[in-house]
Formats: sequence, C-alpha cells, structure tokens
Amino acid sequence: MLDLPLSFLHRPADAASAAPWLLVLMHGVGSNEEDLFGLAPYVPAQFHVVSLRAPYVMGPSAYGWFEFAVNRVGDRIINEPQEAASRATVAKTVTFAAQQLGIPPERVVVGGFSQGGIMSLSLLLTQPALLKGAMVMHSRLLTQVVPLVAAPEALTGKQLWVSHGMHDQVIPLVSAHAIRALVETLPIELSYSEYPSAHELIQQELVEAMGWLQRLAA
Repeated sequence: MLDLPLSFLHRPADAASAAPWLLVLMHGVGSNEEDLFGLAPYVPAQFHVVSLRAPYVMGPSAYGWFEFAVNRVGDRIINEPQEAASRATVAKTVTFAAQQLGIPPERVVVGGFSQGGIMSLSLLLTQPALLKGAMVMHSRLLTQVVPLVAAPEALTGKQLWVSHGMHDQVIPLVSAHAIRALVETLPIELSYSEYPSAHELIQQELVEAMGWLQRLAA
C-alpha cells in the first residue's frame, strides 16, 4: 500500500511486467484525482498509474496546484508561494512513489493536463534526476521556473511530450510554442503535436500520447 504526501488513486502495473514503469498524473485546476485516472485503462500495462489530488481546495471536489488571477491585459498572475510549495510536494510524492514501488528514476514519467501539465513540465526542467520524462498536455511554461532550469548535462536524454489544441480557448496555442522554443535550446528529446481541438483531450491525441509512452517503455 502506497503512503504518499498527497491523496491519490493507483492502478498497479501488470504483475507480469519484469521492469515496470511509473506514470504520475496531475489534473487541471478545479478538478481532482479521478479526472486523469480515467486515462488508466489506456495506459500501457507495464506502467503503474498514480493520479494525484492537488493540495489547494478550490471548491467541492475541486482542487488546484496554485491559485491564479488574470489581469486587465490577460496575463496570468500566479500565487508564487503556492506554486513553489506544490512543486516541492510533487517532487517528494514522485520520489516516495518510485521508492515504495521499487522503480528507478529512469522508468518514471510525470504527466498532466493544463495546470497539472505545468507541474509536470516544471518538475522535469528543475529536477530531472527524479524522472525520465514528462507528458504535458494543453499547458504552459511558467516564467518563474525558467531561471531554475537544470544544467544541460542533467537534461541530456530526457523525454518530453507536448500536445496542444489549435483552438484552445483557455491556454492559447502560443503557450505551447513557448514551451517548444525553450526546449529546443536544451538537450531534451521533444515530441510535439498540435490537434484540431479546444481545451480538451481528443481521441487522436490520447492514442498518440499512449503510443509515446509505449515507445519509452519498449
């Protein structure tokens, strides 16, 4: 039984997997751990799937990794202490889950949608020793994290999936372009895709993201 700092749901890896992997999922703001746990049936069987609940209560059954506001010109102003605290808690949670399941960092992947994708990207960029890669869907890069990006040698060989909707009305496509622009300056192996969708996961995106996971674990 896992004992983690955050509430979670767990789908074990197939018992026949000789070298299981770990996928830690993080939901978007205003949702909860049940949201992305719905992806578990599609995740390759050699992965443990752990879906986390964010620490800050936003409403009934609604949680967030940090609060934010939008100013008059449309910029998002985040609660920086909350984001930093969540990033530290996520790092601890991923570490504990991997240790308790006996999975080395080179077989650990984090993933998230929207604000959960922010957390996944931030963890990969700032603490790459904890994991192999990140799956970032309909998300953005925090300017606060850019100065904290690890040295290039620590990022060599890390894997990143980035997908976004061309008609995303919540986090515009330019946010994905900004992630791509930064990552292209780093020794990270990037898989980047755009889809004819809004702020949502569509079937093609899901299938291709799961294919990316399968190739990682091959």
